[in-house]
Amino acid sequence: MKSYRKELWFEVPTRRAFINITPQVEQCLRKSAITEGLVLVNAMHITASVFINDDESGLHHDYDEWLERLAPHEPVSRYRHNVGEDNADAHMKRQIMGREVVVAVTEGRLDFGTWEQIFYGEFDGRRKKRVLVKIIGE
Repeated sequence: MKSYRKELWFEVPTRRAFINITPQVEQCLRKSAITEGLVLVNAMHITASVFINDDESGLHHDYDEWLERLAPHEPVSRYRHNVGEDNADAHMKRQIMGREVVVAVTEGRLDFGTWEQIFYGEFDGRRKKRVLVKIIGE
């Protein structure tokens, strides 16, 4: 069995954003030369997420509004975590959207369902953060 590891780095200029990282993950898969196996993609920061869904701007807008209703950023004083910080809402948004995804690799390709893409979700941007891509297989 072979393995491949790569860190993807992101510095989002806004507090929140959704970035389609499928092309970067596909590039990692090509470099790995693995044709059958699994790809793990996970956010290496507790205020960011990796998830799979459709790359549709209306859906991303709906996610942003829904998450803001569930865990609003302001007033920051509502959160005990925010003593000296202002990102408690980002921790909660990450918990909802998830830490990682695992995708099967079949015949050298990500084995997705219809419309599926991999996204990096940023909930407390404006600084550099990383995503781990780990691929194992043959």
